[in-house]
Amino acid sequence: MVGGGPVAARKARGLLGCGATVTVIAPDVCRAMAELAPLTIERRLYAAGDAGAYRLVVTATGITAVDAAVYADAEAAGVWVNSADDVDHCSFILPSVHRDGAVTVAVSTGGQSPALASWLRARLAAQEGTGWGALAELLGLARQSVHNAGRSTEMVDWVALLDGSLPGLVHAGRMDEARALIEAATGTRLSG
Repeated sequence: MVGGGPVAARKARGLLGCGATVTVIAPDVCRAMAELAPLTIERRLYAAGDAGAYRLVVTATGITAVDAAVYADAEAAGVWVNSADDVDHCSFILPSVHRDGAVTVAVSTGGQSPALASWLRARLAAQEGTGWGALAELLGLARQSVHNAGRSTEMVDWVALLDGSLPGLVHAGRMDEARALIEAATGTRLSG
């Protein structure tokens, strides 16, 4: 991560959320960046060639010349690079992401409008509410139970379960009823 301001902090938070090991190169970092953990902060200016020492680079300094130099170095080293708010200097785009347990929803506009992607992600998260991670966990247990019974998961009508009352039960926290519904549909007992 090149840059220590709020935009860089938001992007670093996203990378940390994915399990990345993050190193920040910036002479100064904002409070939001300083409070992130675990990451390494190198309080210095970006130096030519720094990008080549990493597998992936995100630059968000807000200084066009610095971000362009980071992009050029990364491209020369064959390293993927994302330049915040500069789609022409990106070898990949970061989508707007919502996570709930094992469920990840990503929205991208291909770099055309990060504001629209963020807005859509927020609306989807608000509209659908919480509980998707718990639903994924239950369905994972169900798949494992079907496998343990020596049957194919293709024999279960998962779509009917999801189109039925199951998501609503999980979202309402009625987990015992949700488990019973899944057990009836799969003909197995859920462990865990």
